[in-house]
Parts: sequence; structure tokens; C-alpha cells
Amino acid sequence: MPKRTRPRHGSLQFWPRKRAKRIYPRVSHWQPSNDAKPLGFAGWKAGMTHVQHIDNNPKSPAYGKIIFSPVTILDAPALFVAAVRYYKKTPSGLSTAGEKWAKVPKEIDIKRKTGAANPGSKDCDTSGVDDVRLVVCTQPLKSGMRKFKPEIFEIAVGGDLNKKLEYASSVLGKEIKAVDVFRIGEYIDASAVTKGSGFTGPVKRFGIRIQFRKDKQMHRHVGSIGSTVPRKVDWRVPAAGQYGFFTRTEFSKRVLMIGDDSKKVTPAGGFVGYGDLKTFLLIEGSVPGPRKRLVRIRKSVRTQKVVPADIRYVSVESKQGK
Repeated sequence: MPKRTRPRHGSLQFWPRKRAKRIYPRVSHWQPSNDAKPLGFAGWKAGMTHVQHIDNNPKSPAYGKIIFSPVTILDAPALFVAAVRYYKKTPSGLSTAGEKWAKVPKEIDIKRKTGAANPGSKDCDTSGVDDVRLVVCTQPLKSGMRKFKPEIFEIAVGGDLNKKLEYASSVLGKEIKAVDVFRIGEYIDASAVTKGSGFTGPVKRFGIRIQFRKDKQMHRHVGSIGSTVPRKVDWRVPAAGQYGFFTRTEFSKRVLMIGDDSKKVTPAGGFVGYGDLKTFLLIEGSVPGPRKRLVRIRKSVRTQKVVPADIRYVSVESKQGK
């Protein structure tokens, strides 16, 4: 007899499938840490290439052997710490208790985001504060692409409350680099807004089966949209709509290289559709989003191990970045 059941097409884990509210993601959860330093960073996706390295993972079947791995290259210049934001715990969650702003350089042009060149640098009462976070700005003028408008977002800080307050005060108005946050071989989570595909049909959007040649009416549609009663279409029925431009997070990606010498990874003439790099991050595998889109990375929430990376060769052919 034929099988009467089958798994549904299209995961309901991500719902509703609509466009992200902004072009760079929000991070709602941070992995606790005892070290007083930022728990995340960000960089623009420049392209992909491949590296030759020794597999140092003892659980891998290729342990000790030379393997090739695809890698994503992020353009990751230093972030400017524009403000420190203080939070208090309430029955409904964290609530802003105050913030302290630093004098922001003119070249960052924070006015495009806040409506003021310097939103305020008044001292804030830190008594009764339960959490501290950094408000950082990207610096597009230090990237390889032609971009002026900075992105502004929050980054959590590790350690206990006293360490957080001390560290936040020490970096206010200064820059933080990727080497201050991550080390080579550490696992991270990458979040970004995926490439948009616009309005698409249910075949591409949910992966439903295309109808046979002799079926009546259309072929790229759902065979049945549900029973006659109740007289409505259930929200689980695959239908056409927005596909892509979703906020997605990929877990447990390993950092293979952090450096300032971009010649190690930049092909001749720069990355296609991007340009030349100055500071870069090499992440094993792929990350969401197209070129020039901001990718936010944080400490991994699933694994905190560090597997050293022994890179022997990085491909810098001119075709890379396409």
C-alpha cells in the first residue's frame, strides 16, 4: 500500500515569513562569560574562498590530515564605542535606566542615525543597575566598499556587574577590534539578513511537489488547500508570498584567521563587487546574506570549545568573490 503520511513541506520554525524590519539583524541572546570583554562583533561580507589546513578536531574522521574548507571573508574594521547603556530588571524584562554618550567623531556621521551629532554625554547614576551594554557604531570609511552611513547596535559585555561597569567606562569613546573579542579557533554564531527573492510561488517558498503533466489546471500549486469545513484556509497551507530578506542565525562557525594584512586573502584587483580589505575575519563555511551586508557574530551559545586552526594555504585567485 502507498504511504498515507509524509512530513509537511516547509518548516514552521520560521514564521511569519516576511521581510526583516531592518537590513542588519538584532541579537536577543548572549552567551554568559566570565571575561570582561565584548561578547560580539560585526563585519561586512566581502566574499568566499577556500583554504588548506590541518584538521585539528579529534572527533573528526580526517583528524591530523590536510583538508580543504570553504571560508567566508568578513571585512571587519574596528567598532567605535559611542555610548554605554544601563539596564534595570523589571517584571516584564530589562528596562533602560540611562545611557552615557561619548563625543562621536564627525567622520562616523552618527547624525544620520540619531538626528544629532552628539546625543548627550551627561553622567548617569549607576546605582541599582543590573546590566550594562555597549552602543557601538561601524566605521564604513575604514572598509573596502564605498559606504558612508554607519550601523548602530548594542553589544553585551561579559563578567560580573562591577567588571562590566569598569570595562564599559574604559572603552567609552574608543575602538574595539576583532582580536579583542575572539581568538583563532573559537566557535561563533553568525546572524544576518538573507538575500531577498521578492514575491515567489509555493514551490520555491515551501518546496512542494510540482503536479504531474496530466493534472488539470495549474501545476506549480498546492493540490489541496484543505477540507470543506471549516470554510477557511489554514495558515499552515503553503502559499505564495515573500521569500528571502529574512533574519537568520547559523550556529557553531569556527574562526580560522584574524588579521590586518589583507594581502593574505585579497585577490588581485580586490573582491569582485566589493573592493580591497584592510582588516578581515576568516570564518569556516558560509554565513547568511549577500556581499556588502553586515554580519553580526557573537560567542557561540551551543559550544564554547576552541579548536586551533593550522592554515597552510589560502586561495587568492582573482575569480574569488563572485
